[in-house]
Amino acid sequence: MPGGGGTWPGAARGGVAEGPPVYSSAGSGSGSGSGSGWEAGSVGEERPRAAESPPPPPGPGRSAGPWGAGRSSRRRNMAPWTFWRCCQRGVGWVPVLFITFVVVWSYYAYVVELCVFTLSGNGENGKAVVYLVAFHLFFVMFVWSYWMTIFTSPASPSKEFYLSNSEKERYEKEFSQERQQEILRRAARDLPIYTTSASRTIRYCEKCQLIKPDRAHHCSACDMCILKMDHHCPWVNNCVGFSNYKFFLLFLLYSLLYCLFVATTVLQYFIKFWTNELSDTRAKFHVLFLFFVSTMFFISVLSLFSYHCWLVGKNRTTIESFRSPTFSYGPDGNGFSLGCSKNWRQVFGDEKKYWLLPIFSSLGDGCSFPTRLVGMDPEQASVTNQNEYARSIGSNQPFPIKPLSESKNRLLDSESQWIENGSEESTVRSGV
Repeated sequence: MPGGGGTWPGAARGGVAEGPPVYSSAGSGSGSGSGSGWEAGSVGEERPRAAESPPPPPGPGRSAGPWGAGRSSRRRNMAPWTFWRCCQRGVGWVPVLFITFVVVWSYYAYVVELCVFTLSGNGENGKAVVYLVAFHLFFVMFVWSYWMTIFTSPASPSKEFYLSNSEKERYEKEFSQERQQEILRRAARDLPIYTTSASRTIRYCEKCQLIKPDRAHHCSACDMCILKMDHHCPWVNNCVGFSNYKFFLLFLLYSLLYCLFVATTVLQYFIKFWTNELSDTRAKFHVLFLFFVSTMFFISVLSLFSYHCWLVGKNRTTIESFRSPTFSYGPDGNGFSLGCSKNWRQVFGDEKKYWLLPIFSSLGDGCSFPTRLVGMDPEQASVTNQNEYARSIGSNQPFPIKPLSESKNRLLDSESQWIENGSEESTVRSGV
């Protein structure tokens, strides 16, 4: 309406009366005198809209733009996704809560029902004290390693692997995959990467917009790229990767020891309750189920722990065991294997005093890894000697590295070398 008069549908809602903002259009021809259609003089400054009122209509010659239908449609599209992500994160804690409930119950059943009521009630106070001391040792180590596995944040690639704004803009404007790969090759020349995708292209994450370091993968559950990603474990509601893989192995180890200790010490009282040598009490129910639960968990965890011990000995991740990493000379499941002893030290470090403690002592930075000699037996592989050392977190353990400026990837200097078999390549040592 010219001049800004008239009423706005729904302006008075919930007791709040409010007029719409007034727009001005110089060439509309709908006003008199000044020749302007929508004048702002009669209303003055634009007042804030009530939360319940709809967006204002566009003026003459003015499109709705992102303020109107565009922004509201984005909000409608984001709302279900945000709700789904919140539900997914909430459901992700259900397995952790289940494990927590089982552990808390096992603590009560063993300490109170077995040691206090059963053993002390039968005059076996000395045995009860020994059982309690050993039990709490395994219990503390189990809870400590489980806690570290859950609450250690997954490590993500450093800023060197992200494309610059100019590179990102050129990459997004290109529709040809070949031209996009040329942009990625130029960006990856100064990065210590030695693996490609199965199609011999640069491994690039479209969601994180970065060049993936060796052994890094994007986790859809965590919605980020994880360094040396092994798998996403629902029992810890976290990604298992470079930053917490040692904690995960110790969690499996102490789970085994905890279940084994409980099962073996409860067995004799399980038999006595089963054969009615001990009188029926409330402890009978807890002791019987404690034996069954500890035995069941021991068998299930034993297979998983054995599998990961094999992976550590081969210096592979779970992902690499199903899909071998691709080097310049082709797929090689043993490409990162340095021999069994060195493979174990890659995860647990060189300081033996930290091996059984859930303290980070793994070698390296997670962005680059030493590789074996091409064409040699992986058990006979060796790593080139370096003169520069850095300190790892937690154990302060030195390990050899090279500066990023000295780790330029010769495989990416030219397209011909990238496509060729790479038989002339010698030992490579990647580092930041």
